[in-house]
Amino acid sequence: MARVIYNTASTLNGFIADEKNSLDWLFEVESADGGDLESFIHRIGVLVEGSTTYEWVLRQERLLEEPHKWAGFYGDRPTFVFTSRDLPVPDGADVRFVCGPVADALPAIIDAAGERDVWVVGGGELAGQFLDAGALDEIQVSIAPAAVDGGAPLLPRAVGARTLSLRRVEQRGQFAHLSYDVRKG
Repeated sequence: MARVIYNTASTLNGFIADEKNSLDWLFEVESADGGDLESFIHRIGVLVEGSTTYEWVLRQERLLEEPHKWAGFYGDRPTFVFTSRDLPVPDGADVRFVCGPVADALPAIIDAAGERDVWVVGGGELAGQFLDAGALDEIQVSIAPAAVDGGAPLLPRAVGARTLSLRRVEQRGQFAHLSYDVRKG
């Protein structure tokens, strides 16, 4: 059965992007060798992201101009993008636009994942919607030794301590990587 995992990086003060939707703070941090990400990606069957995340990746990596790079990031995995707008798709990419509540799209997402997991790439509001729908199984966050003045919060929800159970803490380069199971009910 597919697990739904929100895996992201955050500043020390809880933001996944600054006020300009920039991740410059993230790229300034010395990271580990990437082996952990490769292992994580291997278990993923579907990626899910909001339109802000999707558009940032398109711009940052110039994927519309260089669509061959899509496979390097996503492989042949379907990517579900929650949006109410028409957005461009890189040639050859399996991008599926969905609109409406997470609960309505969840059966198609889980079906597309097959026996593999679902990665909620971002943003925090979308991850919060998965949590609200009772569909989020795990939160993994890599805390960077950086802080910003404001921006997009990691998880814009009040989440009580009884909801999350710490599973693992690891050092990955200059990041503290935390894994939490989400308790249901």
